[in-house]
Amino acid sequence: MKQSLPLSTVHINDSFWNRYTALIPNKVIPYQWEILNDRIPDAPPSCCLKNFRIAAGEETGERKGTVFQDSDAAKWLEAVAYSLAGKPDPQLEKTADDVIDLIGRAQEADGYLNTYFSLKYPGEKWKNLTEGHELYCAGHFIEAAAAYYETTGKKAFLAIVCRLADLICKTFGPAKDQIHGYPGHPEIELALVKLYRISGNRSYLDTAKYFVEERGQEPNYFIEEMKRPGFRRIFPEFSAYDPAYSQSHLPVRQQDTAEGHAVRAVYLYCAMADLAEIYSDKELLERCVILWNNIVQKRMFVTGSIGSSGFWERFTVDYDLPNDSNYSETCASIGLALFGLRMARITGDGSYIDTVERALYNTIRAGISLEGDRYFYVNPLEVWPENCIKHSSRSHVKPVRQKWFDCACCPTNEARTLTSLGQYIYFKNDNGLFINLFIQNETSFDLNGNSVNLSLTTDYPRTGKIRIAIKAREISFSLHIRIPGFADDFSAALNGKHINVEKQKGYITIDHIWDDDEVMVQFSLKPRLIYANPLVRQNCGKIALARGPEIYCLEETDNGGNLSALSLDPQSPLEEDWRPDLFGGTMVIKTRGKKLAQSKNPESFFEKNPPKPETAELSAVPYGLWGNRGAGEMLVWIRGM
Repeated sequence: MKQSLPLSTVHINDSFWNRYTALIPNKVIPYQWEILNDRIPDAPPSCCLKNFRIAAGEETGERKGTVFQDSDAAKWLEAVAYSLAGKPDPQLEKTADDVIDLIGRAQEADGYLNTYFSLKYPGEKWKNLTEGHELYCAGHFIEAAAAYYETTGKKAFLAIVCRLADLICKTFGPAKDQIHGYPGHPEIELALVKLYRISGNRSYLDTAKYFVEERGQEPNYFIEEMKRPGFRRIFPEFSAYDPAYSQSHLPVRQQDTAEGHAVRAVYLYCAMADLAEIYSDKELLERCVILWNNIVQKRMFVTGSIGSSGFWERFTVDYDLPNDSNYSETCASIGLALFGLRMARITGDGSYIDTVERALYNTIRAGISLEGDRYFYVNPLEVWPENCIKHSSRSHVKPVRQKWFDCACCPTNEARTLTSLGQYIYFKNDNGLFINLFIQNETSFDLNGNSVNLSLTTDYPRTGKIRIAIKAREISFSLHIRIPGFADDFSAALNGKHINVEKQKGYITIDHIWDDDEVMVQFSLKPRLIYANPLVRQNCGKIALARGPEIYCLEETDNGGNLSALSLDPQSPLEEDWRPDLFGGTMVIKTRGKKLAQSKNPESFFEKNPPKPETAELSAVPYGLWGNRGAGEMLVWIRGM
C-alpha cells in the first residue's frame, strides 16, 4: 500500500510555490484569524468564533452565519496544523490550543458539536440531514483534529472529535434504534476513515462504509425526511429537491456520471476510493474509475475546474462547459485533487497526477491573490467585468478577488491545501518511492528500516530539468518518476550517464542500489496549443494556450478591451518571454492573430460593412495569476483563424 510522506519530513523551498506557501504562516493564517474574529473592515462578518463562545456560555447574543459556519474554524485549524508541521510557531500553536479548548467547552455532554443546532434549534438535531450540514461540519472537525494530532502529538482535539464520532456511530447505522440516513453534504465519510487510521477504532470505518453504501437506496432518505411533520426548511430553493444534487439518485455502485453539487460529489468519491483501498473492493474502485473518467474526459474545464452551473453549484451534462457563467468553485478543484491523489496512490497511474497538477497550478492557484488576502470562490474562464452584475445569470462571477464571503468555505480550504502541498509530492511503499510533482524540496524517509535522504532540485515549471540527489547506505529500491502527459520527449541520466527508460502508467522506473547517487530527468516545456472538442459547443473552433502544467489566458491589461474580438493564428510561432518583473517572475507566451476592428455603427447588428480583421499581437499569462493587476477582461479560449 502506497502512502504520502509525512508533511513534517517534506521541506519545500521552491521558487515557484514559495510565493504561496510563505504567505500562509505570514499572511493568510493571521488574516483569516482576524476574519474569524470579525476584525477586517468591510468584509462580510464571520461570527464563527463568537458562535462558539456563545455556545460555551461565555458570551451572549444570537448565533449568526451559515448553517455550516463552524467548518471555517475547523479548516483554519487544519491549515494551522499543516503550517506548524513545516514551520513551528509556539505563539500560533498557543492560539490554536485556545481555539480547541473553546470548541471543547462548546461541545455538549454527549459529544454533540454544532453551534447552529445547539443554539438555534436544539430540538432538531439530526432531523434535517438534507440541509443541516451537521455531519459535514463534524467531518471537517475530525480532519482538523487528525492533522493537529499528527503534527503536534497533542490529544485534546482528538478526544473532542472522538466523542463526536462515537455519538455519530451510535446514532447512525442499520439497527432499528439508529437513523438510517446519511449526510446531505458528504465529508464525514472520508474523515471517519482518517480517524479510523489514527485510532484503529473499527466502528469509525464501519460507519463511513454505511454512509456510502446506504446513499441512494430506496426509498430516498432525503425525500422521506422532507415529508415528515414539522420538517423545517433551511434553504427555500430546495423545495423542488433533486436527489442527484446530493448524489443520492442511485446507490453509488450504480452511478455512471458525476452528478449534482460538484464539491459534494468529489468528497463522496474520495471516501469511495478510501473504502475501495481498505477493503480491496475492486467493484467500488472500478466505479471510482468510471466517475473519474466521466469528470476528466467530459465534465472538466481545461483549467482543472469542475461544476458548470451557478445554479446549485453543480455538474450538468457531458460537454457543457461554459466560460463566462460557469461556477468552478475553488473547493471543487481541491476536492478533485484529493480524489486524484487517492486514485494515483491506489492504482500507481500517473495520469491521475496529471489532473491533480492541472488543478493545483491553475484553478486552485487562481483562488488566492499573490498578497494572500483576496479570494475567488468562482473561477470563470472568461470575464467581462461590466457584465457581472447583480440579479443576473452572472452575478456569481466576481471580476476581482474578494476579502471574504458570506459562504466562506473556499478561503480556508485554500489555506489547508497550500499548507499540505507536500502530501502530493511523494508516495512510498515497501519497494520504493514515487515522485509525483516537481516541487523543490528536501526529505528523508525510512524504507524497510533503512534511512534515505533525498533532495529534489528544480526550477519547474520554468524549465523541465529535475535533479534528484539520493543519499543512502547501499539500499536497493525502485525510484518511480512521473513524466507529465504533456511531455512528448524526455531523457534520464544516472550519475551523469544516460539510461534507457520506458514510460509506464505515467512513470519511468529506475531500479538501483542507492548509495550517493544523482538522477537527472529532463523533458520539454515548450508552449503548445490545446484544441476544444467540437462537442463543447461554447468552445467549438476555439484554441487555448498552455505551457507545462499551466493554462494561459489573455488579460485586458496586455491586450486591450473586447478580448472576444481576438482570434489566434495557429500557424503563428509561440514565443516565450521570461518576465522577472511580472508576478515575481513568470513566463509570458506571445503570438500573433487578428482583432475585429470596432465598428462605427452603433447598432448591435448590421447588414453592411462587416468588421474588418486587423493584425494583433497577443500576450498571454498563466491563468493561475490572472486578476492580480486590477479589474479587467480575461479570456482562456480564443477563436481560431
